Amino acid sequence: MKSKLSFLLLLLCAFAAQAQNTASLVIQPKSDHTISRHIYGHFSEHLGRCIYDGFWVDPALNVQKKDRIRLDVVDALKKIHIPNLRWPGGCFADEYHWRDGIGPREQRPKMVNTNWGGVIEDNSFGTHEFLELCELLGCEPYVSANVGSGTVEEMAKWVEYLNFDGISPMSAIRKQNGHEAPWKVSFWGVGNESWGCGGNMTPAFYADQYRRYATYARNYPGAPLKKIVSGANDFDFNWTETIMKQVPLHQMWGVSLHYYTVPLTWGNKGSATSFSEQEYFTTMKKCLAMDSLVIKHAAIMDKYDPKKRVALVVDEWGIWTNVEPGTNPGFLYQQNSLRDALIAGTTLNIFNNHSDRVRMAELAQTVNVLQALILTDKEKMLLTPTYHIFDLYKVHHDAQYLPVQLNSPAYTSGKEQIPAVNVSASLDSTGVVHISLVNLNPTQKITVSTSLQEVKWKTVSGQILTSGKVTDVNTFDQPNKIHIEKFNGAKKQGDQLVAELPPASVVVLELK
Repeated sequence: MKSKLSFLLLLLCAFAAQAQNTASLVIQPKSDHTISRHIYGHFSEHLGRCIYDGFWVDPALNVQKKDRIRLDVVDALKKIHIPNLRWPGGCFADEYHWRDGIGPREQRPKMVNTNWGGVIEDNSFGTHEFLELCELLGCEPYVSANVGSGTVEEMAKWVEYLNFDGISPMSAIRKQNGHEAPWKVSFWGVGNESWGCGGNMTPAFYADQYRRYATYARNYPGAPLKKIVSGANDFDFNWTETIMKQVPLHQMWGVSLHYYTVPLTWGNKGSATSFSEQEYFTTMKKCLAMDSLVIKHAAIMDKYDPKKRVALVVDEWGIWTNVEPGTNPGFLYQQNSLRDALIAGTTLNIFNNHSDRVRMAELAQTVNVLQALILTDKEKMLLTPTYHIFDLYKVHHDAQYLPVQLNSPAYTSGKEQIPAVNVSASLDSTGVVHISLVNLNPTQKITVSTSLQEVKWKTVSGQILTSGKVTDVNTFDQPNKIHIEKFNGAKKQGDQLVAELPPASVVVLELK
């Protein structure tokens, strides 16, 4: 009898363990909206080595260049179909005066970059250089205008300089500087972090300022503007409420939101490469907070805009850690681990699942700063684990969103727990379904059983990004330690799709 009880107990434990490592997923066949490619945008600020030594390099550097634009960086970003690039900041935007960055480079005035390291900004990379970069990338420019230390006239004339195809003082200067036709830039941010480095304004004061600036930012023929409000800092729901209450809907295309995943505290953010599993768990819990943030800000927007005409634009997001030892603390240079790739995959799944309201986002930042896609060291260049997530997820660009219902096992640390798995799905224009799955558990594999209601498919293939440890990184000595590989862990089992996700992995499945 005792042996039978022991056997039954072992069976129950086995079933419990199996249940803990199994997730169930239901994917609906259609929705009424698409996942905008602009969710997959990026951010390039005059900060550290993002612009200088990143995109814009010394003429003597032995790499392929157009003018001083580094072409291996351009080619890497073109591969992931970068949809937009935000510039010149960030905090730098509200001390940037655009006329300092046009005309002959040798005549452009130098300035001090007071926000980021107190370095000298020589203005050699300005409006024309940025827009040439965007043309090389094949992406849309997103320009952040100076509200904090600028004027209404300054922004209005910048819009005219870029967008007016006629006779005017600004278009004449543009032509003198070598660009006959207007660029017709659509995306315009009216200030940046106006609650902080962009002016320390109250929401009511900024809302009034926004209305002034937006009034004089004109729509020229063939160049309608998509004006974006400087929105809330993470949990400041009052900021969003005030904006939605005081700014007419027709005056704004979007409202921004900034949220960074900080592993420890703002005073000591934690290492990018050396962290315990407890710190890893806390970091992923903070990353997942993006979901509730989006839900709560979107609910406020829904009160004033039930038809969802105004986009929620998460134009700064990503992990923010301590800088790498020995580097300038004002340059925000950090390494990029498998943990960061899991953060990127999880956050993009969140945006996809809220793509009825989130229609634009920008990762901070593109090269050599914060959660960068690319790191450079003189002639050397490497692609980070985060870059590979954007490569995997490009299948979702402008695809039809497919609603998901997920029952995930918990990933537990002490008395706390978070969902171990997150997911999003889409249907592309050729009828192919893509499912992006993230397993946050660093030690346990998880089996996901998926029911695809009314979705016809015959074959499944996949790709995976993972590594032995969540602290693993790509280095200039080992640039391909973490890379995309073929995934063979998914199969059709009756009418179910069954996939076995390794620990700490991101998997994208393709169903045909």
